[in-house]
Amino acid sequence: MKKLMLIGLVLTSSHCFSQSFIQGMMERLHFGLKAGANYSNYTNANFNTQALLGFHAGALVDFDLTKNLAIQEEFLFSSQGAKVKGDVFGQENVNVYYMTVPFLLKYRTNAGIYIEAGPQVGTRIKDNIDSLKSGNFAKLLDLSAAAGIGYQSKSGFGIGFRYVAGLSSVGDFKLSNVNPNFKSSVVQASIFYIF
Repeated sequence: MKKLMLIGLVLTSSHCFSQSFIQGMMERLHFGLKAGANYSNYTNANFNTQALLGFHAGALVDFDLTKNLAIQEEFLFSSQGAKVKGDVFGQENVNVYYMTVPFLLKYRTNAGIYIEAGPQVGTRIKDNIDSLKSGNFAKLLDLSAAAGIGYQSKSGFGIGFRYVAGLSSVGDFKLSNVNPNFKSSVVQASIFYIF
C-alpha cells in the first residue's frame, strides 16, 4: 500500500512539475508578424551596380531567455538584388527571391530599445534572369551575418533597422566576362508586432 501511495505521489508531483515547466516555457515564447523594405546591392562585383528597392514579409518567433535577453528566429520572404548598369544580363533589374531565416540574439533595454545580431540563411525561391542559357543566376543557399537596432513598445509594436552582409558568393552561373563571386548587401527597415 505504501508503495502505491509513493508511486501515486511521484506521478502527481511530476505531472504538476511538467505542467508548470511547460506553462513557464510558453510564457516566454512569443509570436509575431513583420514586414518592411529592402535596399539591396552586390559587393565585389566586376560589373557596375546600383542599389535596388525590394521588400520582406513574414513571421517571427521570440523566446525570452531573461527579462532583457531573447533569441529571435524569423521566417521572411525577401526580394533582393541590384540594378545592373550595361548589358551584362540583358536587363537592368536583377531580382532574386529568398526565404530567409535569421537566428538572432536580441538585447532589449527597459526603455524598449534593442540591438540584435546573428547568422542568416537564405534559400533561393526564384530569380528573374531569363538570359542565362543554363543554371540559375543565384546559388540555392545564401549565408549572411545580420545586425540591427530598433525599438519595441510594451504593447508589442516595433520598428527596426538591420544590415545583412553576405558571407557566401551569390552567383551560380558561368559567363566569360562576369565573375560570379560577388556577395549580397541588404539594408532593411521593418515594422513588426509581437503577440
